[in-house]
Amino acid sequence: MSFVNAINLFNLRSKFQVRYITVAFFALFPLFLSAQGVPKIPNLPKFDLEIKHFGFYLGYNQMSFIIRPIEGFQDRVWTKFEMPDLVADSARILGIESASVPGFTIGIVSNLRLSNYLDLRFLPGLQFGERQLLYHLEQYRHGDTLLTDVPKNIVSTYIDFPIYIKYKTQRVHNFRAFVTAGVSYKIDLSSSKKDKDNTSGEISVKLNKQDVDLDLGVGFDIYTVYFKFSTELKMSYGLLNLIRKEDNIYTNSIENLYGKIFQIAFTFE
Repeated sequence: MSFVNAINLFNLRSKFQVRYITVAFFALFPLFLSAQGVPKIPNLPKFDLEIKHFGFYLGYNQMSFIIRPIEGFQDRVWTKFEMPDLVADSARILGIESASVPGFTIGIVSNLRLSNYLDLRFLPGLQFGERQLLYHLEQYRHGDTLLTDVPKNIVSTYIDFPIYIKYKTQRVHNFRAFVTAGVSYKIDLSSSKKDKDNTSGEISVKLNKQDVDLDLGVGFDIYTVYFKFSTELKMSYGLLNLIRKEDNIYTNSIENLYGKIFQIAFTFE
């Protein structure tokens, strides 16, 4: 795959993500309209007066990276000893990109009422996803120059422990909007598998096992007859450097690597 094709593929995935959000929004918007129809007795009128309640959530996610290469990475020439999985005498990195693969999330909800408009929420769950680091290389062999793209797929399975503050607007019949903010602590269960030697000789990019994220979200609650249904769009930004340096072209060319996760969550409480 050429460098231009890689850019086009990345743009295509970005357009797909925007379309997915749009479709999800308009698919759920009729629920909101039906909830705001003919005035009647509100559903679950005492729901928000409970000190605590529980539920569960399902979600779609896309994991990616924020990449900060080393200074002058495009000028450095790497030897064959630093890239044993490539058939080349030396190579130079032209660029590094991040691509994502759709994943999913599942977890439980624990909610503590703090006031009429504030809740404290603990939402432990599992996040399954995959990311890709795409290296655009200029390889040199026997005096010849070859442009190649080398993908490195990274699968992650996180145990997630987020704690949020949820600020809610005033309820309007069976609807109310909200914003959330908080932090989450993550443990990557897949990192233990990455520690094992790769018998095929291919170099795998390994990540540190733990991460701490800053999470920001926005969404709305719909009160049905039997439960409260919520939809939330959330972004998570990693605060810890994930890259594990192993003296090769793939890890030593990156100074800092931070996680980034986009998520659409559907909550039932």
